[in-house]
Amino acid sequence: MSYCFFKTSLFLIPILLLLSFGSCNGRIFTFEMHHRFSDEVKQWSDSTGRFVKFPPKGSFEYFNALVLRDWLIRGRRLSDSESESSLTFSDGNSTSRISSLGFLHYTTVKLGTPGMRFMVALDTGSDLFWVPCDCGKCAPTEGATYASEFELSIYNPKISTTNKKVTCNNSLCAQRNQCLGTFSTCPYMVSYVSAQTSTSGILMEDVMHLTTEDKNPERVEAYVTFGCGQVQSGSFLDIAAPNGLFGLGMEKISVPSVLAREGLVADSFSMCFGHDGVGRISFGDKGSSDQEETPFNLNPSHPNYNITVTRVRVGTTLIDDEFTALFDTGTSFTYLVDPMYTTVSESFHSQAQDKRHSPDSRIPFEYCYDMSNDANASLIPSLSLTMKGNSHFTINDPIIVISTEGELVYCLAIVKSSELNIIGQNYMTGYRVVFDREKLVLAWKKFDCYDIEETNTALAGTNKTAAVAPAMAAGIKTHNNSSELHKTNQTISKSSSSSNQRFKTVKIWSLFRFVFIILPLV
Repeated sequence: MSYCFFKTSLFLIPILLLLSFGSCNGRIFTFEMHHRFSDEVKQWSDSTGRFVKFPPKGSFEYFNALVLRDWLIRGRRLSDSESESSLTFSDGNSTSRISSLGFLHYTTVKLGTPGMRFMVALDTGSDLFWVPCDCGKCAPTEGATYASEFELSIYNPKISTTNKKVTCNNSLCAQRNQCLGTFSTCPYMVSYVSAQTSTSGILMEDVMHLTTEDKNPERVEAYVTFGCGQVQSGSFLDIAAPNGLFGLGMEKISVPSVLAREGLVADSFSMCFGHDGVGRISFGDKGSSDQEETPFNLNPSHPNYNITVTRVRVGTTLIDDEFTALFDTGTSFTYLVDPMYTTVSESFHSQAQDKRHSPDSRIPFEYCYDMSNDANASLIPSLSLTMKGNSHFTINDPIIVISTEGELVYCLAIVKSSELNIIGQNYMTGYRVVFDREKLVLAWKKFDCYDIEETNTALAGTNKTAAVAPAMAAGIKTHNNSSELHKTNQTISKSSSSSNQRFKTVKIWSLFRFVFIILPLV
């Protein structure tokens, strides 16, 4: 048997080699590999005239070109592979659902040099990351009920040596019409439709402290743009996010967008929501191959995590009406507009076997039932959603149990909305939810947030935010009437790459003043 043996040189540059071979029984190829800035490649370039300029070896241009190439290769690898290392906060990837602060998930973020820690609420329904700073009106760090339970901070731009102000000529400055001049500090203001809740101040840049999630964790410092929140109002003063809000939306100013744009991680992140109130967050995580998914419905003027539900199953009843909804971790409970709200609620009511609880103005939920002594969770109607693409999302905890003056009632944990449908954080319980902004899909898988074997990247240690108990029952105090939550529909100026872009969005938080206690159904 004869072989054809070819020896040639392979340059690490885009060269197409056209080779013709004679007839033979086998072929063996060997290659000499040369870097694109090597002397051999330079000689080839000089003889062919393919490249106009080679940077002098050892020059700044030479090393800049090498670094640029490394970033390009690294960025491609992150995009093509689901097994790359992810990032999380330097204090760990643990999140905690805190019932006394709006029933939202919180984590600890370390910002500035020296680093200051902030306990921030995680919100996929907004974009801006902000913390209290140079306060004119902020939530109190002392004296309030929550202040005795949590360590809260105020950001001081004068102390951080890595702080930078964002000027009005920055592409992320959305409110240039309020600037005093091109190089003046960029102002911001974000209003949320939640009891006239807002934050305003100026934009700044500083170092956020992160860590890789792998066997050998490495520290990562990333410059992020954030809001120096000088004046807060509404719920930010007492009920929720007193130490800041971490927007996880799709706009360019959000931290996930910044990390992906800098090539640090893939443009995706995941959040896990445990039944016991403990969760996880990982930047760059794209989930696993066996997860379910559905595409996002993108609005070019304001992209967000909006999906399509094609069918709802309530117990044994199928509802084939299609609707769209926002997946929002910054909303405590789930909201539906009519007619879907009434259809789902009445279907639940028709299959509930317990007596309906008499109307109570203290309870924000309409469909509530007296819990009998022999209550059995298996008799409560189940709830599941079918998404576009025929993927299925089973609601693990469709109800909430409430303590009212010595008696217990359970309610369908859905609030009637007059404006838009929102799948709130309560219906994400028991899942790892992946917000994949590269594939433009929402993905999910039933998951124990303590399980690290099935994830694509190892989970880091827990952070310093205190874990909280399962929130299955609530003792009633007072709550914001749901109608009040819908009174305002203000225009929210989101920071983006264009100074002319203004986006209208609705932010509805179910910030009910409940004291949640452990009381599982038997």
